[in-house]
Amino acid sequence: MTDAVPDPATPFRLHPAAAWALVGLQFVFLILLGFLPWGDLWLREVGTLVLGLVLVALGIGIALAAGAGLGRTLTPSPIPKADGQLVTTGVYGLVRHPIYSGLLVLGVGLVVIGASWLHLIAWVALLSVLMTKSRFEELMLADQYSDYATYAARVGRLVPGVGRIRSPRA
Repeated sequence: MTDAVPDPATPFRLHPAAAWALVGLQFVFLILLGFLPWGDLWLREVGTLVLGLVLVALGIGIALAAGAGLGRTLTPSPIPKADGQLVTTGVYGLVRHPIYSGLLVLGVGLVVIGASWLHLIAWVALLSVLMTKSRFEELMLADQYSDYATYAARVGRLVPGVGRIRSPRA
């Protein structure tokens, strides 16, 4: 699955208030996933809880490894740091937004534990926010780093191989 290449005519810059609103929404949905009332969509037995906890731990591990890989370039905002660098190694060699991938895996773990429609809805909302955030972020990364389009054509957005940009900008 591939995405279209953004129009390179005008550099895109997300307003900081919009960027921080996306960050806030991301945390709202993560908190909701942790505190929504449990449901009965499936049996919440020991195996289900263990699976959920393993996914939560895996998601946290992925997000922490990705954050560590960014080093001083790390920011919660989708607006890249002006003095940052493009990281394409480590977990960034597998997906372009591994922190978001980690948060989504963590969220799936909380859905497994929560077993409710509300958990599923909150996870889909989290996915929507992170997809929106990643698309805005990529427009700015492509403007900031000349080799971003080549990287994005090779590496998937949130899942390895899925969401690659069709072709690099000229």
